[in-house]
Amino acid sequence: MKAISIPQHEATFRQTGIDSSGTKFILTDETVNITDKAGGKLSLVDCRKQVADSSYYTAEEHPKERIVLHHTAGYLKGDIAQLSRQGIEVSVPFVIGRSGLIYNLWKSKYWSYHLGPGAIGGNTPGSQRSIAIELSNIGILHKKTGGLLHTGYGEDDIYCSETETSYYQKLPTAFRMERYYAKFTNAQYISLLLLLRYLTTRFNIPRTLLPPVKRYDVFGSAAEAENFKGICSHVNFRPSGKWDIGPAFDWERVAKGLKLGV
Repeated sequence: MKAISIPQHEATFRQTGIDSSGTKFILTDETVNITDKAGGKLSLVDCRKQVADSSYYTAEEHPKERIVLHHTAGYLKGDIAQLSRQGIEVSVPFVIGRSGLIYNLWKSKYWSYHLGPGAIGGNTPGSQRSIAIELSNIGILHKKTGGLLHTGYGEDDIYCSETETSYYQKLPTAFRMERYYAKFTNAQYISLLLLLRYLTTRFNIPRTLLPPVKRYDVFGSAAEAENFKGICSHVNFRPSGKWDIGPAFDWERVAKGLKLGV
């Protein structure tokens, strides 16, 4: 899908509530208070299947010690479909569209698998004790002849041209062997910061980020992963096969924004 077409794609889901598999969701606007010193409100879209289904998460509470950021490597309708597959407990409570709308799939006090097999510190305990946030973003892009960038779905899935620099970032050095990544939107950063402020306050999670020299590295041991309390990303738990969230993400903007309300 071309990047220029994504706003209409997301608007259609907002209007109809129908994901890429044809499943209908009931979408309900919700507003909650952010109770840190800066205060304010967080707007969410409650996103529940029309035919009730809780099989993709576990309604079981565990202490929350960290927030793990992901990107979906997809488009919103497919993201919602993938993260709400019946009987497949691989999901997250929050998906942030490129529009900045935050879709809340289930209560953040519950859990579902999101780190994956082989995760440092263990998939089950790591997933239980963290809150996952997915940013809708196609992720890696590949350059083809003619100056076009295509997605991992194949050469026919053109995302943008190399001249459309507002849609992608070329890293000065490769991250996990890739240099071209889709950019996140300004609206996503704004919504993410509000959501992080809300969640860190509600669950008493430190607003600690990994230092820049370790931000894209895998935790060195299970103990290091278990002992980290704060905000990190999927790449910190998986040595290969994952690229979320790498250097194309503006961690410094997040760091500055999190100082609000402290």
